[in-house]
Amino acid sequence: MNKRNLSIDILRGLTMALMVFVNDFWSYPDVPHFLEHYATWEDGMGLSDYIYPLFLFVMGMSVPYALDKRREKGASDLDSVRHIFSRTLALILMGVFLYNTEPAMAWNKGWYFILMVVGFFLVWNAYKPSFRYAKLLQWGGILLLAGLALCYRTEDGGFFRAGWWGILGQIGWAYLFASLAYLLCRDGRQWVLAALWGGLCLVNLTVAPMRNGETLLGGYTFLSDFTDALHLGNGSIGIMALGGVLTSLAERRLAGRSTLRKVSVGVVAAAVLSLLAASAHRGWIISKNLSTLPWCLYVSAVAVTLYTLLRVLEKHGLTSWSKPLAPAGTATLTVYMLPYLYTALWYFFDMSGPAWLCGWVGVAKSALLSATCVFLTWCLGKAGIKLKI
Repeated sequence: MNKRNLSIDILRGLTMALMVFVNDFWSYPDVPHFLEHYATWEDGMGLSDYIYPLFLFVMGMSVPYALDKRREKGASDLDSVRHIFSRTLALILMGVFLYNTEPAMAWNKGWYFILMVVGFFLVWNAYKPSFRYAKLLQWGGILLLAGLALCYRTEDGGFFRAGWWGILGQIGWAYLFASLAYLLCRDGRQWVLAALWGGLCLVNLTVAPMRNGETLLGGYTFLSDFTDALHLGNGSIGIMALGGVLTSLAERRLAGRSTLRKVSVGVVAAAVLSLLAASAHRGWIISKNLSTLPWCLYVSAVAVTLYTLLRVLEKHGLTSWSKPLAPAGTATLTVYMLPYLYTALWYFFDMSGPAWLCGWVGVAKSALLSATCVFLTWCLGKAGIKLKI
């Protein structure tokens, strides 16, 4: 179970490369609609609507591998809890800083982006143990980020604030929930994880608006208040993260079985998820913005299908095509942060694309940006620069 799972790395790398790709669509017009985010009440999904939940699913798949590896190295459960909270805090802090890039600022956003990213790398770079100035640079990064937060002002005089935590913050809360749940249930109580997943699905059905705009029970309930207190919203991010955990655990139970048996289970699981999604779709639309259950379940079905396919390719040694994605699979945060330096250039030079930079030409430009960020991540890794929390 604890040998590094190449298929998870590939799926994580592919997801992150696609995340950089779709996040660049803001910079030009006429993006093909099937690639974009669908509108809130538009029943369906574009490519962009798959990426974030797919990343949550892959993150959940990594949880059993990471925590069990720590146990094998002699870490106690208390040590693992400290590690979980440390990673969660890092993700939440990064998410809050990124959230504050959204309002209009009283000063140039370009400087904010650059100082923010530099601060992240100073604090969370994977310094070599022999590097004597690591603590000094980390404290320098902490002071830089603290100063940036204190000096931050919006155009209307607003201060630095948490808001909705940002994407990384939501990933942090989902990671905290999935990791602690697995830590508490991994020794003979794994059925509880399945029950939690089902419970979150029920919460989502009671909270997410139905096709008529009303909620199933006419408002929030005790269960929805509980998930909200855990910063899981209507439960969707927990559904995705726990779905990943359960997928890894299901594969563990199939250890030693034939490839055909494993593929059959994967296909059946994807089919069941799709059927459940289709059933929920009768009352709820597919909507990322509303985080509806059909959206969660269809993405989960796609995630299981992709992972099953990758496992087959890995089994037969057919994964060499994925080598260019390797930096995005193992240095994921670095890839995610680099586009913010590119965005800073837009604010420094008030850049705007030429009229011909639109449609499929723009899509090609976004693909080039994603490939460039992955390549630069590889270069930075060779220089000992890599975000790691």
